[in-house]
Amino acid sequence: MSLMITGLVLFFAVHLVPWSPRLRDTAMSGLGENRYKLAFTVVALAGLVLVVIGKGGAAFEPLYQPLPAMRHLTFLMVLAGFVLLPAAHMKTNIKRLTRHPMLWGIVLWGTGHLLANGDRASVVLFGAFVVYSLAAMASANARGAQKSTTVYPVKNDLIVVAAGVVVYLVIMGVHGMLFGYPLF
Repeated sequence: MSLMITGLVLFFAVHLVPWSPRLRDTAMSGLGENRYKLAFTVVALAGLVLVVIGKGGAAFEPLYQPLPAMRHLTFLMVLAGFVLLPAAHMKTNIKRLTRHPMLWGIVLWGTGHLLANGDRASVVLFGAFVVYSLAAMASANARGAQKSTTVYPVKNDLIVVAAGVVVYLVIMGVHGMLFGYPLF
């Protein structure tokens, strides 16, 4: 589990940089914008790779027994999360409903997984993403994050929902191969 924790630290450490505009600006001026973005991406990706490898190799240490009925709720929460994730980067009306569609998507994804998984590594992994996302929302709000006021065509919303559903179905189909936990 230490490899997974190392990955989480790397992933979240690089994601904390934008919380401090001064630190971000210093890093950007020192590296240049393109190198800063490349470094950010490489560190975040390395963290994610370590998280996946570390989670896959973590010992199963049960903390609680999830209720079987939560499985269905998990599927719905994760589906909603997969719709909200791309909504943050597309021109949709969803951004008029929340300032943080991607972060809410991660909260739903993580909380859903906490309802379905009661082992220590899952609690650390998914709990870390939920806590980080809630803290990121608070930080962004403190820095003045606002809901969008722009109205987009409804077709944009339909596209993001369709994209989220397609990615969700693909991930469900390959979940066992990718993460060692088949869903069917």
